[in-house]
Amino acid sequence: MRRFLQNIYELLDMIKIGHSVLALPFAFMGAMLAARGLPDSRTAFWILVAMVGARSAAMAFNRLADAPLDALNPRTADRALPAGRASLAGTIIFMVASSAIFIFAAGQLNRLCLALSPLALGIILGYSLTKRFTAASHAVLGLSLALAPLGGWLAVRTDLESSVLILSLAVLFWVAGFDILYALQDEEFDRRAGLQSAPSRLGITWARRLAAICHAVATGGFALTGWLAGMGKIYGGAVLASALILAVEHLLLTHRGTIRLPPAFFTLNGLISLGLGLATLLSLGFP
Repeated sequence: MRRFLQNIYELLDMIKIGHSVLALPFAFMGAMLAARGLPDSRTAFWILVAMVGARSAAMAFNRLADAPLDALNPRTADRALPAGRASLAGTIIFMVASSAIFIFAAGQLNRLCLALSPLALGIILGYSLTKRFTAASHAVLGLSLALAPLGGWLAVRTDLESSVLILSLAVLFWVAGFDILYALQDEEFDRRAGLQSAPSRLGITWARRLAAICHAVATGGFALTGWLAGMGKIYGGAVLASALILAVEHLLLTHRGTIRLPPAFFTLNGLISLGLGLATLLSLGFP
């Protein structure tokens, strides 16, 4: 039993289950925009299950696909798979089970979500392979998380409106921006290993400029979402706070360098998604 629990802990730590906070609030934002308020409890529950399943599957596949590369990279050599703390078979089983949970949860929402679930799964799993042949991998990761608000919306209603489309685009640019910043740590390794990333292709200076542009576009998209959805000052304040947090991220990198990102990096991005999600709840959930 102790060994089993240790394996579960290593798997959950390996997929960084706590980082689910980056995407989950946006899924519920999409649902709230569609419902113009809180979705019913059954829909909210299956959205939660679907999101956890999808992200767990994506992260497990990412660790499987990158295990040989992680073993060669000093920054990632201590991850669970290359270090031998998690088994290959256990990770595969976990990935397959998580994928099945995602598809089952999608089927509990409606037929459209079920029909689109294999496509969504293909995108979020396929991201892990893209950096081998294109520097646009950052945008593919952005697309993977941009599916969260779209999925939340489609769980409630099967048409689409401009507010959720703009929100999804904003999420795409937000994620692409911070993934470029994250890739700064591996600029030298990516170049040696022949991997495609914005830093390895453009250099650190231009990659940081591209990330800043992505974050500026994302901030404008978040603001436009609020305007289209008729959300008021609370949501506007959350957008302003998000813009300040993004500025702080870039300042931290200027001050501390890019060899290793500050520990607060993911915390700051999590605050953005949580803040926007909470602001949407206060704006639409309690009329």
